[in-house]
Amino acid sequence: MSKQKNAPTMADVAREAGVALGTVSRVINGKPVGKAFRNKVEQAIRRLGYQYNNSGRTLRTGKTNTIAFIVPNTINPYFAHLVHHINIALEKRDCKMLLCFTEYDTDREAEFIQMARQKLVDGIIALTYNPDLTIPDNIPFVTIDRFFSASVPCVASDNFGGGAMAARRLKALGCTSAAFLRIGSTLTNEPSKRREGFISACTEMGLPYEVMALEDGQPFSEFEHFLRSHITDHRLAFDGLFIGTDYLAWEIIKLLRGMNIRVPEDVQVIGFDGIRMFGDQEPVVSTIVQPVQEIAEACVSTVLSDRLSAVPSLTCLAVRYLYGGTTKE
Repeated sequence: MSKQKNAPTMADVAREAGVALGTVSRVINGKPVGKAFRNKVEQAIRRLGYQYNNSGRTLRTGKTNTIAFIVPNTINPYFAHLVHHINIALEKRDCKMLLCFTEYDTDREAEFIQMARQKLVDGIIALTYNPDLTIPDNIPFVTIDRFFSASVPCVASDNFGGGAMAARRLKALGCTSAAFLRIGSTLTNEPSKRREGFISACTEMGLPYEVMALEDGQPFSEFEHFLRSHITDHRLAFDGLFIGTDYLAWEIIKLLRGMNIRVPEDVQVIGFDGIRMFGDQEPVVSTIVQPVQEIAEACVSTVLSDRLSAVPSLTCLAVRYLYGGTTKE
């Protein structure tokens, strides 16, 4: 029987790459090193099949180089987009993402936060709808879209400005009466400001409007009842709709078509998020686009910051309008 070959060591990697042992150590431990040297070491690691003991590094440094991202799911295209860009932002910094799906289950969310308390991750980025969430002490924690306190950094889009932008766009496109439709949490969070921005702009421009807002858990059929109650002689009372998310906008458009109301000929529709078909192609609807890549970068740079207490309590990022076929342009 042939003797089993010993596993390659760091010294083997250094010889294979033609670099000093210290250079290999710096690459493995995520410390700065020249790109050419890093490439040599990474190629040698792959050729030799070298595996290093990450738990040993954790004991030495007290760092896991892993960040937990708590998110409801990845079925929602916007959530999936966030996961993609947060992972890229972490990888650029030689960190890993521990993806934690809550499915809106507060107990699961509490379990994930407990992992951070046990030092299994270095910090948490969370998109949470838990009304009873307790932010752990002494653990870097960054939220998306939800402001907790001045000591917990929040990263969000300019939701108020986006709501106002949608109203102004509908007015500029000839709409004479508008409505805002949304499904949302009862929590006070940044996306709630979409409604306030829309109302503010409509009021400023003298554009008549109505609001139909459902809480999570209320039946979607309430929207159909609302829309049908505003139809007279086969015409909808509104010729412009701003809808809280692209996902909901797509569902509302299907509902309108089932009622023989054409989009955009009879009613123009603007959503919010910037969701694209097949992930990166055409927009699902005309929409207010959230800067997902910038949100991800801001979250990651914040959670990894050595001076978290100096980070602003709210980072608000600009949005933009994107035509997606449901407005008259």
